[in-house]
Amino acid sequence: MTIGYGSLRKGLPIELDGEPYVVVDYERSKKEQRAPVARIRFKSLRTGKVLDKSFNGFDVKFTPAEIERREAQFLYGDGEQFYFMDEANYEQYMLSTTLIEFAMPFLIDQLKVNLIFYKGDVISIELPTTVDLLVSESEPGYKGDTAQGATKNAKLETGLNIQVPLFIGVGDTVKVDTRTKEYLSRV
Repeated sequence: MTIGYGSLRKGLPIELDGEPYVVVDYERSKKEQRAPVARIRFKSLRTGKVLDKSFNGFDVKFTPAEIERREAQFLYGDGEQFYFMDEANYEQYMLSTTLIEFAMPFLIDQLKVNLIFYKGDVISIELPTTVDLLVSESEPGYKGDTAQGATKNAKLETGLNIQVPLFIGVGDTVKVDTRTKEYLSRV
């Protein structure tokens, strides 16, 4: 089964050169008396790397990648391997650091994630949009440091460093966006 450009949408898994990708963004332009050009940005489901490709012609066709997502819970990591448990059948899966390096700053015990399967093998994980993390280190914020919108550096329980407002202190829990690594609010 193949799909044309008109059926593309963001988040659609596509197979390119035998590897699974997801469509991040796409644009089609047509100039007078020329074939249309489709510019598509893909993100690899295995490595997380972004790939920009252009396709010329009227009949651009893609093969959908057959991926499966299953909800799982993060159990623990031993430095080189990370262990997840499928919540439906209690089966455990082991992923290496190289596969989920992008997710390491957000992994805390019992975090719910989606395991991504491609041709029966786990190839990656999908994080929730936000994660609640504990502030482990933070310099004190002093009243009168600035007129408005001041921030300071804070180290979270996973080792991630982010900018937080001055009123956040050690022991506070903050909500962090996993896509941008930015502070959203205090929990």
